[in-house]
Amino acid sequence: MNNWLKNIAGQIRDLWAKWKPLQKGVFITVAVGAVVAVVLLVTLSSAPRMVPLVSRAITDDLELTRITARLDEERVRYTVAADGRIMVDSESTAQRMRALLTREDLIPRNTDPWELFDIDRWTQTDFERNVNLQRSITRQLQQHIVAIDDIDAASVNLVIPRTELFRDDQNPVTASVIITPKPGSDIRENRRKIEGIEKLVQFAVEGLRRENITISDRSGVVLNDFEGMEGFDRLELTRREFRLKQEIEGRYIRAIHDALGRIYGQDRVKVVNIDVDLLMGVRTVQTQEHFPIETVPDDPRTPFSERQFVLSIPRSAEVVEEIYEGTGFNPQGPPGQEGQTPPAYRDLDGMIGRWSNVENRTNFEINTRTLFEEKSPEIRRVTASVALDGVWRRQYDERGNLLMNPDGSIDRLYVGLTDDELARALDLVRNAVGFNQIRGDNVSVQHIQFDRTREHEVEDLAFRRRRQIQMIVLYSLIGVAVLLVSFIVFRLISREIERRRRLREEELARQHQAMREAALRSAEDEGTEVEMSVEERARLEMQENAINMAREHPEDVAQLIRTWLMEE
Repeated sequence: MNNWLKNIAGQIRDLWAKWKPLQKGVFITVAVGAVVAVVLLVTLSSAPRMVPLVSRAITDDLELTRITARLDEERVRYTVAADGRIMVDSESTAQRMRALLTREDLIPRNTDPWELFDIDRWTQTDFERNVNLQRSITRQLQQHIVAIDDIDAASVNLVIPRTELFRDDQNPVTASVIITPKPGSDIRENRRKIEGIEKLVQFAVEGLRRENITISDRSGVVLNDFEGMEGFDRLELTRREFRLKQEIEGRYIRAIHDALGRIYGQDRVKVVNIDVDLLMGVRTVQTQEHFPIETVPDDPRTPFSERQFVLSIPRSAEVVEEIYEGTGFNPQGPPGQEGQTPPAYRDLDGMIGRWSNVENRTNFEINTRTLFEEKSPEIRRVTASVALDGVWRRQYDERGNLLMNPDGSIDRLYVGLTDDELARALDLVRNAVGFNQIRGDNVSVQHIQFDRTREHEVEDLAFRRRRQIQMIVLYSLIGVAVLLVSFIVFRLISREIERRRRLREEELARQHQAMREAALRSAEDEGTEVEMSVEERARLEMQENAINMAREHPEDVAQLIRTWLMEE
């Protein structure tokens, strides 16, 4: 095997040596191109494929904007193709977003349910086609329901009857869905989510009506029976109203703390109670106002007002004047017969009469404003009670030392709030809650001494502990200083004793040496021979050498002596 590989390698080298430079360049170019093609093929084949959210292109810009905004809220990565289709990363994401868009009525209006679920309708016979169609719808609908975040599992059963000749004989399409909610989900109580699943099922099956859809859980409780949920809806409405009331009260509490907390401190402000009476019913108020007409506007450049008003202006006028003077005509009946006029009126015949009527009608125009207001909810009354605490101040003596009580606690003096401070705090609280005296609001701010026994005990304990630490550190520093001074004194005394001992030994050695030299000189003077030991001769030689060296090299000897002294 090794010989075969060696032969192959040798042949390749021989062939490479025989090639011309042009042939080598062509071979290298082809090899590099093949490697690049393989890399591009692997990269493109491993790139994720985008899945269409809806198979049909969305041509309406408003619908496209609404759908993309909802996808942005769900933090889903998507792209909009040139033909208007929205592409997402995976099929599971597409199913989840289809369910969400269907629940919120964001699917385009012209979207066919079959295109929504992307079902291929092909088969050989009509019967198999219908069976496969029903299976595909059921399976795809089940996948869409399971794709919802609150659903753990789902079972879907569709009944699609055959088409009858007469409409009266046609049975309706029905659907039953059994869902298993995830732990902690509120889908059983959330009507909006159940309605979303109901719409999803309705749009998935052609001809299916809402009244023919039944959604239940594993225990058999029907979840889309909204007519029987009036009591629950009332309870949910009450819960929402109570939550809204809590939010408003919490906002007022934060406003009070923001108004007084930075002035007096957060620990000195306590909102004892705050109650907001809300009117939750929807009220529509129509108000018609009549106000004067401005004829001359105000000039803002002058310090006084030139504004002039009139209550009304004439729009039309009518004058009617009627004047009559003369005798009246008294009919006497048909010719040749006596009239029917009574004798009393017959005596008045021929008298002259006068009559006049004058009418003036003027129509005036006034400014009118009509306001329509819908109030829900409305704050009817606000009641707030706030307690403010004073200040505990520590007591010091004339030297600035903290005073202590006999039991070891810190001596403190309580300083309360003045009436002026309470009045200013009351104004701040009223402004914070939007006080309105007309609607009967009531705001109270009182000075109450808070119980700070526990806080004072903690402060006293921390102060005593800090004081103990200070005393321990002080005594430790004193002890260290005493030890340091003792060590220095001991070191000085030891050096002094050692110096004196060395001087005494040197003095004794000098005396002994002088005695020996005196003895030797006396012996030499007397002419007697003195026998010296080997040690004494060596000592004399070393002494003579040292003396000679000191004479010849005094600086070196002085440096050597300094070194000895420094070492000692």
